Amino acid sequence: MPGSPLKLIVGLGNPGPQYASNRHNAGAIFLHHLCKSYGGVLRGESKFCGEYATTTIAGQDIKLLVPTTFMNNSGKSVAAVCNFYKIEPQAMLVAYDEIDFEVGVTRFKAGGGHGGHNGIRDIIDALGGNKDFYRLRIGVGHPGHKSLVSNYVLGDPSRADADTIMTNIADAIRVLPKVVVGQWEEAMQDLHTNPQAGK
Repeated sequence: MPGSPLKLIVGLGNPGPQYASNRHNAGAIFLHHLCKSYGGVLRGESKFCGEYATTTIAGQDIKLLVPTTFMNNSGKSVAAVCNFYKIEPQAMLVAYDEIDFEVGVTRFKAGGGHGGHNGIRDIIDALGGNKDFYRLRIGVGHPGHKSLVSNYVLGDPSRADADTIMTNIADAIRVLPKVVVGQWEEAMQDLHTNPQAGK
């Protein structure tokens, strides 16, 4: 798996304006900014149950997807694209909110479990249990007790936290050309040693 170039980048969130700036939509926010950075245009695609675009990053054709299912059904959308284009999980990066990281910590990860994240859990299930996809975990902080998590992630971050998250997203987009061509070690080192994103 290490060194796999990318074909698909997914950003997770819930659909609708009432959720647009929630912590839980950090992945979708990342994807929208990435798409804009590379001149792509996300359009609703019913067969993929999501917003879909294609763009070119570092000379590679990359598919971009924001599922418009709710978070807990993200796998339906992701599997539809993977099946249609014959994309292996190890050629996919999924961006999402990570409550186990403080705001200001954003990291890449290769494979692994779902860590309690319902969107990731559903994607793994929809891929037949395959966990071998890359992750971009965008730190949104933790409310302190698991009983508070649902309301917390469906709330908006403070202005200061939102600014920090956007800085992290910009840093991740900056190193993405390395990621796309499979230079994962370099990209991880670059992002994780960034004083803002990797502390």
